[in-house]
Amino acid sequence: MTTTTRVPQADRSRAMRLRLLEATVEVLVERGFSGTTTTVVSERAGVSRGAQLHHFPTRNDLVVAAVEHLTELRGAELAEALSGLPRGKGRSRAVLRVLGDHFSSPVFTAALELWVAARTDEQLLAAVGPLEQRVGRETHRLTVEALGADEQQPGVRELVQATLDLVRGLGLADTITDDGRRRGRILDRWADVLDQQIHHQTTTETA
Repeated sequence: MTTTTRVPQADRSRAMRLRLLEATVEVLVERGFSGTTTTVVSERAGVSRGAQLHHFPTRNDLVVAAVEHLTELRGAELAEALSGLPRGKGRSRAVLRVLGDHFSSPVFTAALELWVAARTDEQLLAAVGPLEQRVGRETHRLTVEALGADEQQPGVRELVQATLDLVRGLGLADTITDDGRRRGRILDRWADVLDQQIHHQTTTETA
């Protein structure tokens, strides 16, 4: 006699929601915001239109939830990657390599689609704005810790922010064409700048 194990409704609901979120990011990357319709997403996720509307009544609800979900996952991955880097010589370059990968990932491409769409959509902007501020603060904090930067020293906070602006800009360029080799050369040079500036601050402080 065989028995069938029933999956609790709450678990089925969570699994369905996760499929919708993952499918949304895939479609955002492949088709852009304009091509990310609820119909396309529900088909990609293998979820009925009615079930999709139950979880996410509007397209904006769907895309914001999807990017928030996977951005949080990517943030956890970023934290883990940075925490595992060896200390000592080459640390700054290793940090920049991790950040460069972070800002050239599919999740960044999906988020970029939302930024562009939010520029002319007040409802979307109201949802995306706070999310990006929270993500920005957390990424800044992780970068400060990874670099061992002392933001009490003049100019260091701006140096960290310039680092994030740089890797974000390089990630943007990578959405148009494969820019890996040029990105590597730029990040190598910027690692030298970080080493010189952070080392100078440390030397001055302990002198």
